Amino acid sequence: MAQVEATTERVIAADAEAVFDALADYAGTRSKLLPEHFSEYEVREGGDGEGTLVHWKLQATSKRVRDCLLEVTEPTDGELVEKDRNSSMVTTWRVTPAGEGKSRVVVSTVWNGAGGIGGFFEKTFAPKGLGRIYGLVLERLATETEK
Repeated sequence: MAQVEATTERVIAADAEAVFDALADYAGTRSKLLPEHFSEYEVREGGDGEGTLVHWKLQATSKRVRDCLLEVTEPTDGELVEKDRNSSMVTTWRVTPAGEGKSRVVVSTVWNGAGGIGGFFEKTFAPKGLGRIYGLVLERLATETEK
């Protein structure tokens, strides 16, 4: 099994603290940021950053649906880590200042991919697909925070 990684980033014309707060608000803002690839969104514990337990289904392709139960931690300032209890998937969100009134958001997801030919295709195509999905999330995050 090879490790698969997908990374997407965007500069948002909003203060890093406001952007981070919106991302960490699982009980409110986060569900508004998710495109149609996400379903069955439910906060099961917490709801604001560290200590949150959130569930959703992620449909990356027409055939591939991942049932995610994510534990959220904040290991450092400006960083949210979502570890899936149902798989090896870990998504890290990093929000850093990018000049006056701007912030850079980098989202990176890693997981242990399949072996063999399926693993080859997963490693080749999954990062692009997930990159597009998280690009939509970042677009909605920009719309939400650049008000």
